Amino acid sequence: MPIVAQSTETTDWVSRFADEVIEESERRAPGKPVVVASGLSPSGPIHLGNLREVMTPHLVADEIRRRGHRVRHLISWDDYDRYRKVPAGIAGVDESWAEHIGKPLTSVPAPQGSAYPNWAEHFKAAMTEALAQLGVEFDGISQTAQYTSGVYREQILHAMRHRGDIDAILAQYRTKAKPAKKQQQKQVDEAELEAEEGSGAASEDDGSSGSAGYFPYKPYCGNCGKDLTTVTSYDDDTTELSYTCGACGFSETVRLDEFDRGKLVWKVDWPMRWAFEGVVFEPSGVDHSSPGSSFQVGGQIVPIFGGERPIGPMYAFVGISGMAKMSSSRGGVPTPADALKIMEPQLLRWLYARRRPNQSFKIAFDQEIQRLYDEWDKLAAKVADGSALPADVAAYTRAVGTAAGELPGTARPLPYRTLASVADITAGHEDQALRILSELDPEQPLTSLDEVRPRYDRAEEWINTQVPADQRTIVRDEPDAELLKSLDEASRQSLRLLLDGLAEHWSLDGLTHLVYGVPKVQAGFSADATPKELPAEIKTAQRAFFALLYHLLVGRDTGPRLPTLLLAVGQDRVRTLLGD
Repeated sequence: MPIVAQSTETTDWVSRFADEVIEESERRAPGKPVVVASGLSPSGPIHLGNLREVMTPHLVADEIRRRGHRVRHLISWDDYDRYRKVPAGIAGVDESWAEHIGKPLTSVPAPQGSAYPNWAEHFKAAMTEALAQLGVEFDGISQTAQYTSGVYREQILHAMRHRGDIDAILAQYRTKAKPAKKQQQKQVDEAELEAEEGSGAASEDDGSSGSAGYFPYKPYCGNCGKDLTTVTSYDDDTTELSYTCGACGFSETVRLDEFDRGKLVWKVDWPMRWAFEGVVFEPSGVDHSSPGSSFQVGGQIVPIFGGERPIGPMYAFVGISGMAKMSSSRGGVPTPADALKIMEPQLLRWLYARRRPNQSFKIAFDQEIQRLYDEWDKLAAKVADGSALPADVAAYTRAVGTAAGELPGTARPLPYRTLASVADITAGHEDQALRILSELDPEQPLTSLDEVRPRYDRAEEWINTQVPADQRTIVRDEPDAELLKSLDEASRQSLRLLLDGLAEHWSLDGLTHLVYGVPKVQAGFSADATPKELPAEIKTAQRAFFALLYHLLVGRDTGPRLPTLLLAVGQDRVRTLLGD
């Protein structure tokens, strides 16, 4: 069953943009599908910052579908962009790849061992798979295919005829003229330019101006295949274009009306596509939204192609465990595929849906992921009992599914931190994991790990790949005789109170009540006493008691939540390690 948006007065950012986009689409192209767009450059791993380029229009498009409108979400794969630099940290890639700098990404070999035919396809594949898991419906467009098949030929010729108009617009933003003699150095320097975020721009290059004039088009060399070329002449009537290559010295004259080995420079290419595809909504990163940048300048250039600039919110950066900014051409940055190994698609969708595009946020690969999951589970409970705020309901609804239906989820979503603790303690032994999890709730015992999948698998992956070895939990083989011998009478009494209550409280809730209650009882209070009824010293006593248990069980000051740890260790072994 399709998920229908709430009829309440929802004020979330997705609904507001959907209202605006529907109205604008009807004005521009009444009766036609609404077109939203994203652009991704597969120059390296497509990271979680780039995912915002996709999720923002996806969420808006999905809301429009929920309302019964036809929508096309285009993802332009900017695979005809130049290969700018050799990314660090990518397996099977070394500095020998530098010989390919300046070639189209689809002309660069894939990293060694890849099953894909070229660099671009290798990095597109991982993103495509991740988008499928996230429920993102889109139409992919290869810019290599568009350009090399001649789809944009008329647009290229049009841009060349209007190069004076384009140059006049761009001239308003140039800080200083670039002398013709420096043009070659400029082209070489372009190899170091990077667009950190946004619509897949290879650089902020706006074309070449030399003795022959300004040209918004750059051929790829017919000899070496690189774009370190300079247009030396062009005839509007015959469309004859001559160029020389600064990399290998090759030169030739071609007919642009039948030549398909080149592309418009980025600041012209992007607005051309807006007009060509009829794009109504496309976000852009901070890098492309400042004065004089691609999105702003594109708004002045797009009328030359008979179009209008899309509604385009600026989106803020996505941080990862404290990293302020990510670049997709650097190796080692987390990708959507990495995130989906440790969290369910619903949680990842929620992180993008709950924040306005101009709000930055972080995706946790550290201990913070447990808190995020707790927050998510609390929201699910509030939605279920009707106590959640309308905007929170909207974000939750967008996270758990799309207009096509709900995403596959975990049948019995036990707390992530509990699952992670069990996975940590059992170290891959599924029979032990099932034993522990089946004892969490004796009234509704778990009968199969499949009931807690895929969440359990994500938690286990997080433990195995993101938690440092020195933070992993290793239960003692033998009691710490020296520590047990050194305990004072109060400590011995606390252990006795715990051991005496084990059998009666052997469940997650029961053990939680027991371990928190022991210090209360020792201080003369009821185990059921609330924090308001207790002096502040009780918290100190609880921390000391917990530290003692951790030392006796795992030899550290801290560890997994004690109730889970006790269940994992088992009653008999707990009694042995605590000196019973």
